[in-house]
Amino acid sequence: MMKKLMAHFPVVAVLGARQVGKSTLVQHLFGSEYEEVVFDPVQDIQQARAEPDLFLANHPNKMFLDEVQYAPELLSAIKRRVDQSTAPGQFILSGSQNLSVIKNISESLSGRVAIVELHGMTAQEMRGNASGSSVLWRWMNGETEVENHSKTTKSPPWYQTIYQGSLPGTMDLPQSLLPPFFSSYLKTYIERDIRSVAEIGNLPLFSRFYRLLAALSATQINASQLGRDLDIDRRTALAWKRILEATYQWTEIPAFSRNPLKRIAGKSKGVFSDTGMLCYLQHITAPQMIASHPLQGRLIETWVITEILKICSSWSTPPGFYHYRSAAGAEVDLILELNGRLFPIEIKAKAHPSKKDAGGIKSFRSAFPNEEIADGLLICATDRPHRIAPDVLALPWQML
Repeated sequence: MMKKLMAHFPVVAVLGARQVGKSTLVQHLFGSEYEEVVFDPVQDIQQARAEPDLFLANHPNKMFLDEVQYAPELLSAIKRRVDQSTAPGQFILSGSQNLSVIKNISESLSGRVAIVELHGMTAQEMRGNASGSSVLWRWMNGETEVENHSKTTKSPPWYQTIYQGSLPGTMDLPQSLLPPFFSSYLKTYIERDIRSVAEIGNLPLFSRFYRLLAALSATQINASQLGRDLDIDRRTALAWKRILEATYQWTEIPAFSRNPLKRIAGKSKGVFSDTGMLCYLQHITAPQMIASHPLQGRLIETWVITEILKICSSWSTPPGFYHYRSAAGAEVDLILELNGRLFPIEIKAKAHPSKKDAGGIKSFRSAFPNEEIADGLLICATDRPHRIAPDVLALPWQML
C-alpha cells in the first residue's frame, strides 16, 4: 500500500504511536533510497526549525523526515518545494502524535500528502503467520470456508498474547523483561511526547489520569466522573482524553444509532491501544494472573477490538466501528459497517459458548429490524468454528 501511495503522492506521512515500527517499516521498504533525518524536541537539528528553506536546499534528494512533529516549521517549506515539482515520492514524514502533525499537514500539504496510520502488530504478524486475506475479511465477504474450518487451532495461550501486547519491541523479549520495557515506554511517552506537544503543568497528575483511563478500557466513559476521581474538571478530563487519542494511546468507538429508538444510549466506548501496557499499568505480574483479575473481561475485549482495528487498518476501505447498548442493558461489543451491511461481534472469555451468549446480537436485530444485519460473530476461546445459533458463528480468537 505504501509503495503504491509513493508512486502517486509527492509526500506520504506515516503516523502512529511510539514504538509501533514506523521507522523500521520505511527503512525496510525503501532502504537507503531516502536520506533520513531524525528530529529532536530540544535540539534544532541542522537548523530545520530556524531555517527550513535552507535546510531543504541542503538536502535536494528524497528525504525521510522522522519525528517531524518536532520541526513543524518544515511543512510550509515542503509545500513550497512540492509546488515547484509535483513529482511523486519526494518526502516521507513520520510522527508519534497527530495532535499537531495532522493539523499542520492538513493545512500545509492539502492535496499533496497521503496519510498512513500505523498500529501495533497483529497476533498473526507477531507469530510470523501473516499471509493472504484475513479470516475477518473472508467472513465479512460471505466466504463459507471460515465456518467449515474443522481443524483444532493451536496458538500461544490467550493470556500470554494479551500480556505481551502488540509493540514490535516486545516480540523477542522474555517475560521478565516486559515490565522494564513498558516502564521505559511510559517514562519516555510522558516526559518526551506529552511534555513537548501539550501544555500540561502537572505531569504526575496526567500520568495518574493515563493509568485511570487505561483501567476503564472497553467501557463507556463518563468524563465528569473521571474528573471527579482525580479532582479535575470535566473540561480538563476531556482535553486530556483527546491528547491520548491524538498520541494513539486511546481509541473512541461511537454508539451505533440510526436514531429510531430513544432508549439507545449515545455514549462512546473507549479502548486502550495496547494490552501489554495495560497489564503493566494495572500491576499484573504474569499472564496467568489475568484469569482471576477484576479486569479480565475488559482486557480480553480490549485485545479483540484492537486486534480488529489493526486488521482493518490495512484494508483500502476500512469499515465503520460502533458499539451497541440499550437502556435495558443489552449490548454488542463491536459492530462493523461495510457496504451498507452491519456485522455484529460479541467477545467472551469462554471455551464453550452457548446461544445465551448471543443475546446482545438478538437484541440488536430486534432494535433495528430495517437494517441489513449479517450473521453475528462470537469471538471466544473455543478450539474450532461452530454455530451457537442459526445466525451466530463462534470463532476461535486465534483465527483472527
